Amino acid sequence: MASIRDLKKDINFVLGDIIDAVYIWEAINPKEDHTKSEAIIDDAIKTFDELIAKVNDRKVDDRRAQLKAVSAELEERGKALIDRVNDL
Repeated sequence: MASIRDLKKDINFVLGDIIDAVYIWEAINPKEDHTKSEAIIDDAIKTFDELIAKVNDRKVDDRRAQLKAVSAELEERGKALIDRVNDL
């Protein structure tokens, strides 16, 4: 199991890269409608806030299982956001 610090960095890097990809798409396509891309950014920020809150929650019985679940959820939700970016 990776450290909590590494998990927080992974959350930050994955979602930050997704937001960067959306900003790049918006810069390349300035005449396109940006409502879908802005929704992706909003969802990425919401996902970040939710996952960090779960990592910081220390009131669970099995902390190791919780952190593994957060890691799996990051992968799942990150893939979904990446698919949405690719559909732009």
